[in-house]
Amino acid sequence: MTTIASSPTIILIAGHWLGGWAWDDVLEHLKTNHSRAIAVTLPGLDADDPERASTTLDDQAAAVLDLFARLDVSEDRPATLVAHSGANFPVSLILDRHPELVHRVVWVDSGPVATGSIFAPDLPEGLEELPLPPLDVLARQASLEGLSAEVLQRFRARAVPEPSPVLRQRVELTNDARRTVRTTLVCCSIPSAQVLELARAGHAMFAEVANIEHLDVIDLPTGHWPMWSRPRDLAEAIQSAASHTDQATSVSPGDRAAGARR
Repeated sequence: MTTIASSPTIILIAGHWLGGWAWDDVLEHLKTNHSRAIAVTLPGLDADDPERASTTLDDQAAAVLDLFARLDVSEDRPATLVAHSGANFPVSLILDRHPELVHRVVWVDSGPVATGSIFAPDLPEGLEELPLPPLDVLARQASLEGLSAEVLQRFRARAVPEPSPVLRQRVELTNDARRTVRTTLVCCSIPSAQVLELARAGHAMFAEVANIEHLDVIDLPTGHWPMWSRPRDLAEAIQSAASHTDQATSVSPGDRAAGARR
């Protein structure tokens, strides 16, 4: 984990194959804003953990809640959670179990999942972990826009295979209060207008967005890994969201400062 002293507390969780290192460039920019930001490596994504392949979503959610306790996060001092991509599964569990501990959730090219969701229901039996696929295959699954050859090489070198229990576990959500947590969508590879249209249409991947009571949207056009392609702008968007307490407003494409509100 990487820690920056000061406040507010911002907890950054990257998606599949990634540890806290994925946020290094964003943390440098958040540091200049005097934020207390912590980048988390979830259980199962530490290459040195000999038991990581048996990690579940429950283990990942529990680890973040343990971090909350160590940081004295409480209903009076809630944290801002930032979830990129596949981190939406454990973070959706956290919101369901302890929504009072979250000041705001920021979904980075991601969003909340619905109850009953399974990330990879068709994962082959007997597969213990899912490695990062070849880049040509990955590019068909998610946009690599804005990533240099050097960044892609580092991604390949540092990626940790995703534990199969994380990918197979069905998410069971029962607490409607999760939908009352103030929410910001940072839309990168899919524009916010399209995300909201898909949510209204009940698309399985985005349907839960339609149930959020307090929603901001920020367009940050780039690929699926904005922490590498636009780290300064992503840091500004996160800082803006973490500091924002007024009624949610919709943000349309425009300024370089991704958090600019209209």
